[in-house]
Amino acid sequence: MATHPAPLDRPLSLYLDCCRLLAALLVVASHYGPYGVITRAADDWVPNLGREAVIVFFVLSGFVIAYTTEHKNPSLRAYAIARAMRIYSVALPLLLLAFLAAYLLVWSGRVPARQLYELAKPWLYLPLHLLFMGELWTISEPPPLLGPYWSLGYEVWYYVLFGAAFYLRGAWRAVTLGSLLLLVGPKLWLLLPVWASGVWLYRWQKSHTIGRRAALAGWMATFALLALFKLTESDVALRMFARAHWPFPALPLRSADRVLADYLVCLLVLANFRCAKGIGFTGLLRVERPIRVLSSYTFTLYLAHALVMGLWLNLYPHDPRSALDIAGLSVSIVLATWVVGELTERRKHWFQVGLERLAGWVMPARVGARF
Repeated sequence: MATHPAPLDRPLSLYLDCCRLLAALLVVASHYGPYGVITRAADDWVPNLGREAVIVFFVLSGFVIAYTTEHKNPSLRAYAIARAMRIYSVALPLLLLAFLAAYLLVWSGRVPARQLYELAKPWLYLPLHLLFMGELWTISEPPPLLGPYWSLGYEVWYYVLFGAAFYLRGAWRAVTLGSLLLLVGPKLWLLLPVWASGVWLYRWQKSHTIGRRAALAGWMATFALLALFKLTESDVALRMFARAHWPFPALPLRSADRVLADYLVCLLVLANFRCAKGIGFTGLLRVERPIRVLSSYTFTLYLAHALVMGLWLNLYPHDPRSALDIAGLSVSIVLATWVVGELTERRKHWFQVGLERLAGWVMPARVGARF
């Protein structure tokens, strides 16, 4: 009988952690130009791969969720607690900090109140963002000073959809999935295949192997093709095509208007991950500890850097031509990520007791069992 490698062995897990960390750094770098941290001329030399990095996060998320539901979350209740602990441990503190920072900026006169209009209706916008409803249907509302939060409006609902599909059975599953799909709207429908492709890859690669030479050639080809894709500005052309040919003007694409380019990038990410497993990357085992530690801050870095940038640029007379100012902001992002990450992402277990009590009220153990 043929044998196959483990579905998520240590070298592959470390490689995916490296991808997660690199993706977070690319998102940060992609914001230096648009936020005005660096000059327009300098921005021409910075790889604009922020959107591609988000696609990496989506595919990686689907892959890891497929693994954890198979090996670590035996029930819907356990799955819901694990996902909520992962998301809210970082998103909740940073969301509250962002609203507090926004109030201080308006109060100090640094930013006009109309620019941070969410503060006038916290009773509306705070629940909207706490429930990650900022991208449903025609809504497109990131929180103040937390622009990257938009992707959570996709990813969290994909968690919910996957949980319903994996743990529920029969009519309950059909009704629940149908209701959820109706709730989330077309933007999330369009990018759902990207996230779900990670689930597919996890299951497919458990029973399919690839030779090391072919894997190495394929892995290198994914980077070459991505470079060609960006250098030819094919992503821009596909974005314009999607906008021009979207047949429902009453339902604007907004954050999903790069969907065609996202699909192509998704294919490259899938190929890259699959080839990485074939290569092995056992050398990463020598630096396992620093990789694990650094990658444990990626979610915090992804969200917190925008808040740090917003405060820095509004409170400090930043000069985008000054290397010292740019370095100061960069160090501030690193320090803020470390401090916040130590209290949130690396302390997820602090949220566990409260979430388990809440789950006990909403979803008793017998209801949370898989059926």
